[in-house]
Amino acid sequence: MEFQLTKYKAPDFTEKRLASAPDAVWKAAEMDFVAPEGYHATSIFPEYYKIDGAWVLAEESRMDCVAVWKDGRIEVKEFRNLKRGDLVACGRTENGEDGILVYADGFAGSGNESENVFLFRQKRSRETAFSADYRFLQDLLRHEKENGYVVWVMGPACTFDASARKAFSKLVENGYVDAVLAGNALATHDLEGAYLGTALGQDIRTQRLMSNGHYNHIDTLNKVRSYGSMERFIEEEGIDNGIVYSCIKNNIPLVLTGSIRDDGPMPEVYADVYRGQDAMRNCVRKATTVICMASMLHTIATGNMTPTYRVLADKTVRPVYFYTVDISEFAVNKLGDRGSLAAKSIVTNVQDFMIKIRKGLKL
Repeated sequence: MEFQLTKYKAPDFTEKRLASAPDAVWKAAEMDFVAPEGYHATSIFPEYYKIDGAWVLAEESRMDCVAVWKDGRIEVKEFRNLKRGDLVACGRTENGEDGILVYADGFAGSGNESENVFLFRQKRSRETAFSADYRFLQDLLRHEKENGYVVWVMGPACTFDASARKAFSKLVENGYVDAVLAGNALATHDLEGAYLGTALGQDIRTQRLMSNGHYNHIDTLNKVRSYGSMERFIEEEGIDNGIVYSCIKNNIPLVLTGSIRDDGPMPEVYADVYRGQDAMRNCVRKATTVICMASMLHTIATGNMTPTYRVLADKTVRPVYFYTVDISEFAVNKLGDRGSLAAKSIVTNVQDFMIKIRKGLKL
């Protein structure tokens, strides 16, 4: 059966409360970086604003930003990007009373609902059967290869096993990866694996701890920095495998954002957190599927800037599928605590996950 995206059902704007709702109120920002009193904070869901009697959909969104009416369209801006004079939507209700509708039900009706209030196994945990999720995700990736933009968010654990690194490289080489978001550690340990055969000093094939192995990631960082870039390091040292190698070879955006604890870091790592956030959002703006693996902080950051929907060139509204993969139930459920309720979690070892996805795609 051909893969089908979840269908979007738009609001019924003939409904009395929406038809009689007033136009949204737009107030000018009085200074850079500061929204006017009573501003509306955006969400991850489709949002409509009534303008001259018609409901207009914001074509992109992210959590905790503001909606700005500019040049005949709604632009969602971070507070730090607000400029004096920007017209900002104001109103603290989300049901249409203030001309603002936050619409969370557009992708409802997946066929998995029940009339029963009391049900077992509603949460995602280590007891959940994920076979159906794997099948759906593999079908989704086949669809997205031709029709979408898949962003992968990766923690350093993704590099600790040779087979997992190879599995992800196969995904890159076969067109299932459009961008990778990560931190300094992912790149460091992946290049350590390609250069010295270890990750944090542990052999990535045998898992044997190497003598003085705790120097290996620092030695790798030092060598990369001596060349000035990861790309030149790969060329000069004859690196021919791994996640970073595959991304560079296939011209896949690899956005590395730094943290306080980083050592080195790699030359390409964004040290300015806001420049890094902008680079991440440039990828997220295009994302139709996001898969986050073994990186709680990068997962939360990405989740907070990823909407549940995407408006295509033909104005069709489609879902953005969001997966979190981690061995820790706490880690995968944390995103829900931060407001990204549309994220679907898979509780498993991330190395096993990558290998299973590769096998399912027959790569």
